[in-house]
Amino acid sequence: MLARDEAWTLLCQWTPSEKLRTHARAVELVMRDLAARLQEDVALFGLAGLLHDADYDTWPGEHPKRIVAWLNERGEGDLAHAISAHYTRWNVPYDHLLDKALLASDEITGFVMACALVRPTRTEGLEPKSVKKKLKDKAFAAGVDRYEVAEGFRMLMEAVGGSEDEHLARIIAVLHENRAELGLA
Repeated sequence: MLARDEAWTLLCQWTPSEKLRTHARAVELVMRDLAARLQEDVALFGLAGLLHDADYDTWPGEHPKRIVAWLNERGEGDLAHAISAHYTRWNVPYDHLLDKALLASDEITGFVMACALVRPTRTEGLEPKSVKKKLKDKAFAAGVDRYEVAEGFRMLMEAVGGSEDEHLARIIAVLHENRAELGLA
């Protein structure tokens, strides 16, 4: 399996934006937490979160083809597939839990971070109901695709159970636990 250090090095080379690297790290943390809770491969789930947007900064018009090709060249087919499926409109099948987990973690993690950044207490006291209320406000974090969030929730809940509120509470907890590193302190 691809070493996490090698993945981080690639991300830093291909992603000059500190903001996008922070997003990648946040999704990595959320994915690792989900994998641990579901007794899945924590390292694999983490790598999917870390690398899902690795080529976006440098080659936005080719995203995610560059990172998918790079992973396939290294025999990382499961990772490559999950990353190629992290947007439903690319019409890639969701064959594995890894694919669904990445879809269910990407957009919503960025959205929860945006919710935290507009609060004086950041993640402290942030509740799922507040995040869901903000999701209804199309002007807030307008770049977050609400359809992708809903589909991610739907697929993850079908695969592993639970509710939107439980998924959101878990994401908030992970971001809160890592708030200093993620610029949410």
